[in-house]
Amino acid sequence: METITFKKSLKKGEDSSRQFKENLSSIDKLAVEISAFANTNGGDIYLGVDDNGVIKGLSRDDIKRLNQWISSATSQKIEPPIFVQTEIVLSDEKTIMIITVPKGNNKPYSVNKTTEFWVKNGADKRRASRDELFRLMQSSSRLHADEMEAGVEIGSFDFFYFAEFYQMVYGETLDDITLSKEQLLNNLKLAKDKHLTLAGLLLFGKQVELIKPQFGIKATGYINDDEFWDKEDIGGKLLEQQKKGVDFILRNLRRRQTDNDFNSPGELEIPVLAVKEAVANALVHRDYFLNSSIFINIFTDRVEIVSAGLLPNTLTVESIKLGIHIERNPIILSFMAKFPETGYTGRGSGIPRMLRLCQEKAVPLKLINDTDRNQFKVVFYRRKAGV
Repeated sequence: METITFKKSLKKGEDSSRQFKENLSSIDKLAVEISAFANTNGGDIYLGVDDNGVIKGLSRDDIKRLNQWISSATSQKIEPPIFVQTEIVLSDEKTIMIITVPKGNNKPYSVNKTTEFWVKNGADKRRASRDELFRLMQSSSRLHADEMEAGVEIGSFDFFYFAEFYQMVYGETLDDITLSKEQLLNNLKLAKDKHLTLAGLLLFGKQVELIKPQFGIKATGYINDDEFWDKEDIGGKLLEQQKKGVDFILRNLRRRQTDNDFNSPGELEIPVLAVKEAVANALVHRDYFLNSSIFINIFTDRVEIVSAGLLPNTLTVESIKLGIHIERNPIILSFMAKFPETGYTGRGSGIPRMLRLCQEKAVPLKLINDTDRNQFKVVFYRRKAGV
C-alpha cells in the first residue's frame, strides 16, 4: 500500500471495513477479529495503530509472533479455515502490519470450533444472533429458507390447486401415482414431518396472506413523496402475487403511439416481459429470512421493484448482468420456472434478457445492490409524458 493511501485510510478512522489495533495480546482475540470480518463483508485490520489512528509501530518480535498467530488462527482456530493476506507498511520509520480479510465464501466462521460466531457492527463487533446465523448459512448455500418448516400443517396445502399444476407439468393426475400425498410432498420438498416447508406454503398454500403476510407485495403509485394515486396490498400464492404485481405496474404505465394510427392502443413505455421478469426475480430470489415485503413503487419518473436482502454470496451487479446466478431459494425457483405464465426460466438468463429488452426500447434500467438498506432494487426509468 502506498504511503499516501495508507495515511488517508488512517485519517478516515475505523468503520465496518477497517479496524485499528495497537497490538494483540492473544491468538484468540486475533481469531475473533478475522472471523468477524469474514462473516460480514471482509476488511482490513491495521496492527501497530491505536484507536485514534496514531501510528505506534510494531517490533521485529511482534511481526514474527503475529505471523505465527495468523497462520495458526486461520488454519486451526477458525472453522472452516480461511486465507488472508498480510502486508508490511513502513511509515515515519515505524512498522505496521495490515491483514486483509476477504468476505467469506463458507459462512459462518466460528472461533475455537464452538458456537461462537462474530460479525462486524460498524467499527465494533458482536456475537451473531440466531437470525443472522441463518442468513450467513444461506449466503454460502449451506441453508435455504424455502426448505425450512413454515409452522403450518399439511392441511393448509391447496391440493386442488396443486393437482391442476401437477397434471399440467407431469401429464398425470394425483390419482395416477402410488405414493401417498404426504410422501409426494416430502419428495418434492414441499413438506417435511407433516408440516409444510416455506416453499410448500408460498407456492401452494391456502390463505398465505394470513399465515405469512410479511411475504407479500406492497404496491404504491405516487403523485409525489407524500401523496399516492393508487395502492394495493398483494398477497396469496407466489404465482398470484406475480400476476397482480405485474398488473399493478402495467395499469399505471403510459402508452405512446408508434405509428400514425390513433386508434391503436399504443406501446407501453416499459416492455411487458421485462416487468414480468423483474417481479418474478423479486419473488424467487428475495431473502426469506428477512420479514419484509417486496415493494413496488411507481413514481412519475421511474418504477422501482425492491426485494429484501442483498445479492447472495459473491454475486455482484456486474456478474448477474452476465447471467451468473446463485440459487438462494432452489425449491421456489424450480417450481416458479414450471409455471408458463410467469415467463421465468430459472436459468440465469432473465437479467440479460431484461437488459436487452430495455435497450431495444431505449428504456434506462438500473440494478442496485443497496448494502445500507439490505435490499436489491430494479429501477426502470420512465419517459416524460408526451415523449
